[in-house]
Amino acid sequence: MTPVTSSRKSSLAPARLGPALLAALALALAGCGGGDARPLRIGFMICNSVAETRARFAPLAAHLAEQLGRRVEPVWLDTADFDEAVRAGRFDLIHTNSYLYVWFREAYGFRVVAGETRGRDGAYSSGTIIVGRDSPARTLADLRGRRFIFGPPFAPTAYLTPYWLLLEAGVDPEKDLGYYAFPSGSFKHEKAIFAVVNGAFDAGAGPALDLEVMEAEGKLLPDDYRVLARGPLVPYCVFSAAPTLAESTVAAVRKALFAVSPETVAAVDGEVLKVLRSAQVEGFVPLEEAAFEPVRAMAKRCNLPPYAAY
Repeated sequence: MTPVTSSRKSSLAPARLGPALLAALALALAGCGGGDARPLRIGFMICNSVAETRARFAPLAAHLAEQLGRRVEPVWLDTADFDEAVRAGRFDLIHTNSYLYVWFREAYGFRVVAGETRGRDGAYSSGTIIVGRDSPARTLADLRGRRFIFGPPFAPTAYLTPYWLLLEAGVDPEKDLGYYAFPSGSFKHEKAIFAVVNGAFDAGAGPALDLEVMEAEGKLLPDDYRVLARGPLVPYCVFSAAPTLAESTVAAVRKALFAVSPETVAAVDGEVLKVLRSAQVEGFVPLEEAAFEPVRAMAKRCNLPPYAAY
């Protein structure tokens, strides 16, 4: 992966430095964060596709490189591959959903850095279970024996919450549904929603933010579906830091993220792009650890890592 670096160029002519001054400069650079020769490695969870995720977050990575005075190496990684990569110590920072953060905090000591805001619920979202507008189902109990589609595994609002909602209603997905499935390929959240709306499945996961975005984009109408149940608000996507990352660097990253405004720009491949518009978020905000308690509770109830007891 080619590290992202700042593209600013100095207008000053290069100075001629003697050996003593060069040595002093090298020592000074070695003692400051901006002189860290190793790139800051950030693992970005693939959202809908590699191309889409790169387009969204490459400008942010470039901006962080400029603000930190340090090379930043972004890596686009599938959700299913994150645990192995994190265990191997590949990343200093990661950008993931809130369930993966809870998992990696418990298992590896990651620390929350910032949440991102988007849509009606800001830094939060909720998972729902939806049915088609003409479905006879009125309660979750009516889904016994029916076909159900989740979003991608490990997604807090497209898998964890719907699974938990079914269990809380006395419907065991492993025993009581006719069968359940997961979409393949890219844009899994949308595929799950369309599968319900188009009648391929009787019910499925409907993450609130995805429903909101799809309606705003004209892909979906409010009367195309009905919500049978809604889970608690949970943090959506978050940045978190490995336990090995210096606290001074964590603080610098937080400062840089919280200062990003709608006018902040960064250069990627010669093109100057607005960072927030590219990332499709409205900003970055602090999150308290208590905000993740609903995610922990649902993961325990659903017997998912790191709490799974087989």
